[in-house]
Amino acid sequence: MHTNSIIELNNTAYQKNLSFLRNTFGKKVEISCVVKGNAYGHGVTAMVSMAYHNGITHFSVFDVEEAKVVKAKLEDKATIMVMGLVQDEDMEWVINNNVEFFVFDKGRLTKAAKTAKKLRKKAIIHLEVETGMNRTGFEKNELNTVIGFLKKEKEHVFLKGLCTHYAGAESIANYYRVDKQIKRFEDIYQYLCENELKPEIKHSACSAASIMFPQTRMDMVRIGIIQYGLWPSPEVFVYYLSTKKNKTDPLQRVITWKSKVMSIKKVKIGEFIGYGTSFLAERNMTVATIPIGYSHGYSRSLSNQGRVLINGHRCIVVGSVNMNMMTVDVTHLESVKKDNEVVLIGSQNDISISVASFSDYSNQLNYELLTRISKTIPRKTIE
Repeated sequence: MHTNSIIELNNTAYQKNLSFLRNTFGKKVEISCVVKGNAYGHGVTAMVSMAYHNGITHFSVFDVEEAKVVKAKLEDKATIMVMGLVQDEDMEWVINNNVEFFVFDKGRLTKAAKTAKKLRKKAIIHLEVETGMNRTGFEKNELNTVIGFLKKEKEHVFLKGLCTHYAGAESIANYYRVDKQIKRFEDIYQYLCENELKPEIKHSACSAASIMFPQTRMDMVRIGIIQYGLWPSPEVFVYYLSTKKNKTDPLQRVITWKSKVMSIKKVKIGEFIGYGTSFLAERNMTVATIPIGYSHGYSRSLSNQGRVLINGHRCIVVGSVNMNMMTVDVTHLESVKKDNEVVLIGSQNDISISVASFSDYSNQLNYELLTRISKTIPRKTIE
């Protein structure tokens, strides 16, 4: 068991985020809780449990391994949808367990039908179409073939949804590209309907699109980063505030990451701290060693610039972040002792270290920093 640190998930914060999202989207729009990337670093098992107890019954994952984790926790209590990888050898498990999945090429469509026929059970698919992301999805010129195949195999394949993904809805620089995608998606939907192949639902919105482009909410939204209390980008936050009289942030961060001081050391002026010569003490200093490093997900790019909270004060990382440890400057603290609490993400005495502040000190997205947090760190839910 990992004892270097702990991650706490705040249920009250999560409830408030869900309340905000439900009020924003309305009762007719279903929220799919996206838990790919170990639930954005929050921990799939803990996050799925908390979400389900707050009324979420639809979960989106990237691959079958993530789907199996959700299935093991919730059994048949919720809908699971795989948005990415389904290996051929996993197709039987997916269909047998009523797991829904994106289909974006002929090979997967054929495999789904063949496997479903063998199992005498329908494959539940979501047809992903290419609208301008140029990553995965059927091209428009492939649709006639797809339509014919789905009509032929309707006893084995159920077309649950039509979907696509937007190419950077979090940035206003992509406005025209995304707007064009929305129009293409609607055209494809209408084309399917005209050809007597109407999906049960259509969905396209991620967190950013659901706020920046309300018309993308459709029947369901696939919500990731926002449910965890973080905005997809500063632009999305500013856009939201510009539409409201109340200029306060409605989101609350769910995650808190805590550790403890491992040791205290005095360093004389002129001495280097840590590996190499990246930090030279220009005064007599006191440094604290924290048993957290890049193997736990605290990025090496935060060397000499990351911040943590100790005794209600911000303390800067000095020297290189090591594999399992890092040192921070505590010279300015009146009293610091071994086992004092260290907050890497979260609040202490009304001072906060946010995930966004990590991004300010490195060239990484808050998404990337979160998903790098080690899966071996214990997660627990608090009120």
